[in-house]
Amino acid sequence: MKLVDHFATGLDAPICLTWELTYACNLACLHCLSSSGRRDPRELSTQECKAVIDELQRMQVFYVNIGGGEPTVRPDFWELVDYATAHQVGVKFSTNGVRIDRAAAERLAASDYVDVQVSLDGATAEVNDAVRGVGSFDLAVTALQHLQDAGFKDSKISVVCTRQNIGQLDLFKELADRFGATLRLTRLRPSGRGADVWDEMHPTMAQQRELYDWLVAHGEGVLTGDSFFHLSAFGSALPGLNLCGAGRVVCLIDPVGDVYACPFAIHDAFLAGNVRAAGFQEVWQRSELFAELRQPQSGGACSSCQHYDSCQGGCMAAKFFTGLPLDGPDPECVQGYGELALASGVREVPKPTGDHSHKGGVRGGPVALTLSTRRPDQLCEENPLAGLTI
Repeated sequence: MKLVDHFATGLDAPICLTWELTYACNLACLHCLSSSGRRDPRELSTQECKAVIDELQRMQVFYVNIGGGEPTVRPDFWELVDYATAHQVGVKFSTNGVRIDRAAAERLAASDYVDVQVSLDGATAEVNDAVRGVGSFDLAVTALQHLQDAGFKDSKISVVCTRQNIGQLDLFKELADRFGATLRLTRLRPSGRGADVWDEMHPTMAQQRELYDWLVAHGEGVLTGDSFFHLSAFGSALPGLNLCGAGRVVCLIDPVGDVYACPFAIHDAFLAGNVRAAGFQEVWQRSELFAELRQPQSGGACSSCQHYDSCQGGCMAAKFFTGLPLDGPDPECVQGYGELALASGVREVPKPTGDHSHKGGVRGGPVALTLSTRRPDQLCEENPLAGLTI
């Protein structure tokens, strides 16, 4: 049996666990998958987080992907990082760079068990700041410079591929090389605030082909995770995990302890349990939802397609949040079946389960061309960390 076949039936512990420590964030990115902005007062306490880390150690989880929101704004962020690494759980955390000053960079460079991923959605300020907010490009680049100056080895630059930045792939690679970093490309999903802008931001069919060709040429040196297995229908499989890992090798713990099958499927339909109620190991190993996802999949309407073995029907979250059946084609199916499905009749598009967006936007927030969000602009709340004591 091939290794990927073991993945399909699930493992005793996840190999890609994402943990969102907080919904608080100093930015208001247009495509934020968790609709972050304001802190949820119910978020796990320091001691509850440490209890989760203890479980991960017992389960022999090698590392955890920490995100948010902006995880570094939690007052106990560094305490939790130190606790995890002291208990043999490596930490890979995503940040917009707001707290990565010289001192933080030197602290990170001294650790062998922490990896840092800085988010950018444009290789230039013009493109990036239209999505992430005015000044966010300079914020991220400054953080990367601090990491390089401190001698931190192999930081990551994380890019959500959009219609606006596909033409900058070479520039992103040059930027990564400049800072001694590794480029990580991920797919735009229509979840969270991404649902508001997906129609205007997801790559066109021609751009998907451009992305595929670029990854064929450069993919060995670029991280993609399980983002682009749907592109395999263009030809041969790309490097990375070429199947949906939801509930099999991937899951998400959110700030209040809810466990979801996928970081991009934050919705009650994919809620497997809560760590406060049962503990993480119990949810991962005995959840009815996860047991169902680990059963052999029929492929549904896609099973008769000659490319099904390559693309596996595409992304569960992308289908769900565009109102397509889970056993149907991906909305970005490169053979065009997704476009046909989207055009064939009325679809009921699910609403995100939670919205933690800033009520009145963020000063200097994103204003992207024709893009808009469904939340009206108000002046009553400009504090991006409202409700969070630092």
